[in-house]
Amino acid sequence: PGRGGAGQPRGWGGAAFAKRIDPAREPELSAEQRRVMQRAEEALRRRGLQRRLRGRNLLTGLGIGAVALGIYGFTFYKISQERFLDELEQEVEAARAQAAKTPVN
Repeated sequence: PGRGGAGQPRGWGGAAFAKRIDPAREPELSAEQRRVMQRAEEALRRRGLQRRLRGRNLLTGLGIGAVALGIYGFTFYKISQERFLDELEQEVEAARAQAAKTPVN
């Protein structure tokens, strides 16, 4: 009730919060105040860009990790197939050797 100006916006807790102003329309701002505002806006812009970049980097890392795991899994699958085929070839050779030993009618 007794805090802040009459037209000052208030948040949920009743505390005043900063209202957005256009520095070009505020003639009473000093050059130093304008520089401080520009630096603050630049810091906010930079923080937003860093947040977006971090998100992109996370997605890129997850994508690369998924590809690496896929290649790893595919390699294991193919190696297990090769062993299976090697076992089949050994069985075929054993069957041929067995067939060569037994007389054919």
